[in-house]
Amino acid sequence: MRWKKQLLTLTPYQPGKSIESVKKQYNLDRIVKLASNENPFGCSSKVLSALENHQPGFAIYPDGYMTSLRESVASFLTVSQDEIIFGNGSDNIIQIISRSLLHPGANTVMATPSFSQYKHNAVIEGAEIREIPLLNGQHDLDKMYAAIDDQTNVVWVCSPNNPTGTYVAENELIAFLDKVPSHVLVVLDEAYYEYVFADDYYNAIELIGKYPNLIVLRTFSKIYGLASLRVGYGVGNSSIIQALEPAREPFNVNSFGQIAAQAAINDQEFVQDCKEKNKQGLNQFYDFCKQHELEYYPSQTNFILININADANQGFQYLLEKGYIVRSGKALGFPTSLRITVGSFEQNEGVLKALGEFLLEQNKAKLEN
Repeated sequence: MRWKKQLLTLTPYQPGKSIESVKKQYNLDRIVKLASNENPFGCSSKVLSALENHQPGFAIYPDGYMTSLRESVASFLTVSQDEIIFGNGSDNIIQIISRSLLHPGANTVMATPSFSQYKHNAVIEGAEIREIPLLNGQHDLDKMYAAIDDQTNVVWVCSPNNPTGTYVAENELIAFLDKVPSHVLVVLDEAYYEYVFADDYYNAIELIGKYPNLIVLRTFSKIYGLASLRVGYGVGNSSIIQALEPAREPFNVNSFGQIAAQAAINDQEFVQDCKEKNKQGLNQFYDFCKQHELEYYPSQTNFILININADANQGFQYLLEKGYIVRSGKALGFPTSLRITVGSFEQNEGVLKALGEFLLEQNKAKLEN
């Protein structure tokens, strides 16, 4: 068969280890998964109630226009309904954008390390990829702008960034947007937006009205706790949304996801509670890092990237055998770091205790050598 040649060498997305597989492999009764930046507090009780009281049935296709969900999201954001596109997670929107704008002869600009799916989809579409290294864990917007030319179709800005947890400040973003040519779509990926507490963070929805070449991506998978239902959305000028819609597959958001997301966005009290608990959890990690003199990036997300000064895969394996699934930084561009999701207070205590034991063993080994 005549496959695209880029597919033959492209590695599929590697999801984190599942709880059940680790239980069986290591004969453990209890596993704590802190690898995929899921909400340890689950979802709003209003979501559970909505799903119990509004069963859509399995034989009927979902509402292809996402009417009720569209109305709720548009009302919450104070935007027009035609300024929103929905996806099977925000990953799906990334795929739709790539399918619509990237092709051989075009190029795309992104930071590195950042979310892997920007590059992954660009490879599939045969576009040239221009990766600009992070500067102190943050987007180097000056060099990203310098990489733009007449063949650039998409620029990806992940803020807060995965895997560093850093963000782009308002003045820096606006200065960047003011310079980007109008033919370039700027994708502002805000998957972790609801966790941000920085005073100089921008209001992306307000920026859409000023910059017609900007689209903002958000998701219900993180703070809303609906990762298994896969609902994400993009917000941008109606002309952008209209152009992207033909590349969106029909019925790409399932009926249960639509009901759950509509209930979730209407419970902002739950969101604020999770945000506060997450902030307290980050402080547990900061205190640990200071105690052990470990470098880390202050995070505006529900995860933290910690330099353990050791092989990341060794640290990952040690914690795995202790019943904690985290993410090795080796595959993320940080070979001596671990990316750990902020869990509940008790989960954080447990993983940090195990990490402290790992560091102690590493120090002993160094002294013996």
